[in-house]
Formats: sequence, structure tokens, C-alpha cells
Amino acid sequence: MAAGSREECGHAKLVRVRTRNPVELVEQVVAGDRSAVARLISLVERGGDPARETGRLTFPLSGKTYTVGLTGPPGAGKSTLTDRLIALIRASGSEVGVLAIDPSSPFSGGAFLGDRVRMQDHALDRGVFIRSMATRGHLGGLALATPEAIRVLDAAGFPVVLVETVGVGQVEVEIAGSADTTVVVLNPGTGDAVQAHKAGLLEVADVFVINKADRPGVKELERDLNNMLDYDPAIHAGEAWRPPIVRTVANSGEGVDEVWAAVNRHRARMEETGELAERRRRRLADELRAIVVGLLERRAQRLAGGPDFAGLVGQIEERTLDPYTAAERIVSGL
Repeated sequence: MAAGSREECGHAKLVRVRTRNPVELVEQVVAGDRSAVARLISLVERGGDPARETGRLTFPLSGKTYTVGLTGPPGAGKSTLTDRLIALIRASGSEVGVLAIDPSSPFSGGAFLGDRVRMQDHALDRGVFIRSMATRGHLGGLALATPEAIRVLDAAGFPVVLVETVGVGQVEVEIAGSADTTVVVLNPGTGDAVQAHKAGLLEVADVFVINKADRPGVKELERDLNNMLDYDPAIHAGEAWRPPIVRTVANSGEGVDEVWAAVNRHRARMEETGELAERRRRRLADELRAIVVGLLERRAQRLAGGPDFAGLVGQIEERTLDPYTAAERIVSGL
């Protein structure tokens, strides 16, 4: 009898008991069980001890997948472009995992499912795994849940993972910018170049895509992007990668091949120069810092309560103690 299943007496059918044990789930993921992949990512989303155990188990199995982040303003066509890229990658014979990073509802903690609705053409393809993600109390939120979810897909054997973020907030830009290659999707005639500059997208972009390129304003947006890139001394001197600007009409598939070709050129350049290994090292260092900060924050929150904390607040109210000294006393407890 397979682990996690049982056969009811008097019934011919097999009833599968869905385990929530990270050890068993990781074993099932490695064995190719796609439903176990979904359940393991759910553990990652929820956070807590199961998520941390999942991270410990999948980390030794990771390091093989190549991640491509897609970000840009809402309505830029990221989901349509992602859908086209999935089809292109599958046509090459490679499997692909997709994480659609959505904002959390402040009430339900759920994710918007629009991204998966748009990608239903791939729903029956076992070589494609699509998951919408939202933070549900995870220590560190999506910034920590995302790399752990990527490791789950890595352990499942997906050589390519696409990470699409829904907007251009700080968290979304950080997530997309932590990929091996980051694709920034913009639209002509909407002032997206200025918005991209303000959001910090110019700093994280490895490839720019001007989607909906059949609309007016393409030349102007391309000019603005080139002008902004010229301000980077390293790029201007030819010492750093200059993000190519690719025009697409994702609805028709026009230019999608060129986008993937640009991603592959960037990958080859990074592998040749050693920048890929360095980028991944920096990413691990940033993740470690985030985990440390999160753990310290949780311990600090526990200390910022109870009778001792109330006593310090009372002393501050009486002006016998200042807030900074009180905070130092609390922190010393760490």
C-alpha cells in the first residue's frame, strides 16, 4: 500500500489520505506527484514550523532551476505574455513551473485567481504547473515564501520557473528582481517609463518588453528607456549588460520568440562572466538576512508584552524613563 493512502473495507475504490507531513510530501514531490507539489506550496504559504521544515528539506534538492521574473504595471499584459512563454517553452520540450504572485486579501488572505484563469489552456498539461500565491501569515511574507516555493518546483524537477508579480509595489519588485533574469513589461502611451523609474524597475530589469506595441507611443517609450539607461555609467561605458528592449503584441504572439531569445542571451552572458553564481550568492545572503530579521522581530514582539513591558510603559508615562532606554532594555533580552 502506498504511503498516505488506505483501502476501505467493503469498498473496491482506493481512498487517498492527503498527508500534511513535509517529509512525506517532499518524497512524493521527488517521485513526480504534482498534487504533492501543490500541497507543499500551501504549507510554504501558511508559514510556521511546516514551512520552515519544508525549506530545510527542499534546499539540498534545489539549485538546478532557472528563474525568470516578470513584473510591470497592472494591465501591462504580463499574464498574456507569460501564457505565450509557457507555450514557447513547452514547444521546446522543457517543463515549466509558474508562480503568479498576487496580493493578499486583508480579510481572507486569498489570492486573486485571474492569472490562472488566463492560463487554462495549459491546465491539462502535466509538463506545466501553475500556482497563484498569496502570503497567509508567513514569516517575512511573500519575500520569503516565494524562494521556498521556487525550491519546491526545483525539487519537482522543473528546469524553468516563471515568477509573475501582479504590480510594481516594493514587495513585487523585490520578488521579480530576485530572479535569475527579470523581464519588465511596459505599455506605450501610458507614462510607464516614468512609473518604471519611480518604482525602481530600471535597476532590476534585465530585459524590457514594450507590450501592446501595435499602439501609438512605442518609439517614444523606447527612446525614454534608452535615455534612462544611458544615465547608468557602467552601461554607458559598456561594462555592464544593457537590457535589450523588445517589442511585443502578446495577444497575437508577435515578438514572444524575441523575448525568450533575449532571456537566453542574458543567461548565457551571466554564465560566461560568472555573474549568475554571484547573483545567486547575493540572493541567498539577502534571504538569510530576511530570515534573521524575521526571527528577531518575532522574539521582539514576544518581549514587547507582559508585565515587564507594561512596567516600562508606566515608567515612560511617568517620565522617569525615555523610550530609547526602555527599548534598549527590551532588546537586551534578545
